[in-house]
Order: sequence, then structure tokens, then C-alpha cells
Amino acid sequence: MAYHLHQIPLFTTLEKAENILLAGAGGGFDIYSGLPLYFALRQMGKKVYLANLSFTYLAGTDAERVHEVTWKVTAQNSGASYFPEKYLCEWLESVGEQVAVYSFAKAGVVPLRDAYQQLIDTLNLDAVVLVDGGTDSLMRGDEAGLGTPTEDVASMGAVFQANVAQKLLVCLGFGVDDFHGVPHAQFLENVARLSQKKAFLGCFSLTPEMTEANALRDATQYANEKMSFHPSIVANSIVSALEGHYGDYHATSRTSGSRLWINPLMYIYWGFQLEPVIDELLYYELIRNTENISEINNLIMLFRSRITPKLKENIPL
Repeated sequence: MAYHLHQIPLFTTLEKAENILLAGAGGGFDIYSGLPLYFALRQMGKKVYLANLSFTYLAGTDAERVHEVTWKVTAQNSGASYFPEKYLCEWLESVGEQVAVYSFAKAGVVPLRDAYQQLIDTLNLDAVVLVDGGTDSLMRGDEAGLGTPTEDVASMGAVFQANVAQKLLVCLGFGVDDFHGVPHAQFLENVARLSQKKAFLGCFSLTPEMTEANALRDATQYANEKMSFHPSIVANSIVSALEGHYGDYHATSRTSGSRLWINPLMYIYWGFQLEPVIDELLYYELIRNTENISEINNLIMLFRSRITPKLKENIPL
């Protein structure tokens, strides 16, 4: 597809889609990074659904179980103290949006694939857009560090195997994964490789004045109030950048003792076609038939033990 400068390729790619699922790939607060996209796609007239790989013990809540590993979470549910999906629903309800978050228990690629397929069929989805709060979803496996890829690749492998017309991946939070050891020079190298395959859908930025950016800030602050014992490092770092903070700024004590680089690149979205990203994942064949999340983690460690990872390099600026 040819694009023009006045277009945002991600949204142009989704122009013909009517029913879209935005899904947090890496769990926890990843779906919060998709909140600006939710409102932008709604403005385009799309029907948008939300999903998230969850770190909550969903079976211990009163949410409706709709599949072996899927629960339909609403603002009315309870049963867990750590429950970012519920608090996102509460915040959305406070601004007039009655939305559920389809929440997946942590599982291997095969059960997650089946869970996604059930939603695709039930909701008549045209597109699934995975959202990564951070950039470790683009790590191929041979980089100096991988960040925390286990949950991301579980979701990515699942959607890759599912039958749906469009499969996309977006990242928000360039620089935030430095806290988890992601080498950002090698992230950029991987973007360049995907550009050669015509899989890179470009970058576009939030700005502090955008209503969509305000939604991300307000929802994150609401969750902070509800879960003050466990604020999100990623979401609060992105919000800190949107608020104009820079450098070693700590919005939460969870990052005490580490050095952060809060910066304006954190509120830039990076868009990709999902299939070529999976084609670049060096250990995909190892994890493609996994049943549980611990299998994926163990297989990543096995893969890493068999290779010599690249040396870490700094961006030469």
C-alpha cells in the first residue's frame, strides 16, 4: 500500500476495518498505552473492543468467564486488589464509555490463540492491534538484552496464528524499557530491518495538548489512586514525559535506586505489520505450540543458552 505524508499509515491501514480489537500484548498496563488509539479509532467511526493479557488472578474475581482463559471484565467486577482492567473500565465509565476489557489469563501460545479466535468470531473482528507499553516486543532474541518478552511473544504468537484479516503491532514508550535492559540501538536496527520488508507503519506522536493524551494521563492517575501499592512503571513514565519531565525523574518509588531517562520519544507510537515481526522472531518455532507461560519463559532461556548474544551498543549520538 502506498502512503502519503499527510496520512498516518497505521490509521490508513485500518480504514476499511469496521470492528477492531485493541489488546495489551505484554500484560498489566499495556492496554492503557492503547487508550489514545481507542479514542482516535472511535472518532473514525470504528467499533473498538479492548482486551489485555492480565496479571490478575482472574478466576478469583467475579468477572464472567467467556472462554478457557478469557474473562469479560467490567467496572462492576471485584475480587482482586491488583486489577488494572477493572479500573480502566471504571475510568472509561466515568467519561461515558461503557466498555468491557476481555482479559486473558497468562497462558501459552495455543490457548491464547484459541481465546483470540473465539473473540474474532464472536465479535466479527476485522483487525487485531496488539499494543506494547515499551519496545521489547521487537526483540528478535539475539540482542544484548530482551527486556521482559515472555508475555509479549505469547500474545504475538497467538494473534499470528489466529484467522483475522489484519494483524498489527504498536509500541509506545521508547526508552522506558532501559529499566529492563532493552538495548534501544538494537531496537532501531530491528525497525530498519522491518522497513526493508515494508512492515514498518511509521511513527506518530501524541502531544500533551491532545485529548487522547489526556485520556492516557487521566486513566493512569485514576489507576494510581486505586492501586497506590503498585503503580505502573511504564504508564507513569510515559505520562511523566507527556507532562514535560526529562531525565532521571521518578514518578513512583518502584524505580528508586535505578536511573531513568524520561524523554519526549516516550510518547511516540511505532506501528508494524505483525506477521513480519514474527518472521524475525528467532525462537518462534520453539514457542509456537506452547500450552503455558512458563514453557515460553524456559524456551527463551534455552534459546539464549545456545547462542552468543550481540554486545550492547549505544546509540551513537
